Amino acid sequence: MNKLKKDYGHLCMLLGLAGFTIWYLSDAIRVSFTTPNLLLILPVSLAVLLLCIAELIISTYRGKLFEAVDDEPVRDILPIILLFAVYVLTLPWLGFDLGTILFVAIFLRMKNERNWFWVLGYSIGFGIAIALFFALMLPYPMPMTFLPID
Repeated sequence: MNKLKKDYGHLCMLLGLAGFTIWYLSDAIRVSFTTPNLLLILPVSLAVLLLCIAELIISTYRGKLFEAVDDEPVRDILPIILLFAVYVLTLPWLGFDLGTILFVAIFLRMKNERNWFWVLGYSIGFGIAIALFFALMLPYPMPMTFLPID
């Protein structure tokens, strides 16, 4: 008789992500309960926790919480990880604005997006918006290539 095995990886990943987020948020609150300290940490933490709860509810409702997942092989994911590492390591001399635009454009091309207008439009729009957001919201200067923000 073939006995069905349950895969607990999905549940462990959700619980691990939620647990780490709660720990990180509580540590940030313990250090300093001020607006500049929690400006990004609190909203992102709440979003992550809400997404974890939503995924848990949806997966349970659909009966797929303990279903084995056919993950992408490492050879498909490794180039994305390397791209992100190059992005982070080149930000100091490439600039946050240009680096983000290039990262998003290269990522979209790696994921087989063929429409060049979509790739360029989305990467430029997202790159400029995110660079402006972080430059204006964070209290320390960020290296930029072409955005004149001090």
